[in-house]
Amino acid sequence: MQRWDLMQMDAPDGTRDPIVLHSDDGARAVLIVLSPGQSLGDHQVKENAWVTVLDGTVQITAGGETIEAGRGTMARFDPDERHALRSEEGARIVMVLAPWPGAGHYRGNR
Repeated sequence: MQRWDLMQMDAPDGTRDPIVLHSDDGARAVLIVLSPGQSLGDHQVKENAWVTVLDGTVQITAGGETIEAGRGTMARFDPDERHALRSEEGARIVMVLAPWPGAGHYRGNR
């Protein structure tokens, strides 16, 4: 068993400090702390993406719709689905990408 205290992990530079919690061929889990006003701008990934809000509030935009997501909210995006996340007050989220890496994901010189 692996275990993390997600509320105590430090990421002082917010989105520039994502913490990879676990990564294998099945999935990658990442803790992201959004400092007040920070965002993960419009983007897409090659994997299924699940985002869970642990603390704070996040504005999630996808498919022309924006929702306000508070603590305990989970959202899922299909591979290549464009989405954006922003937090005015700051938030703590976990993003799970599966399978990892997804088909077509850039792999460098592997």
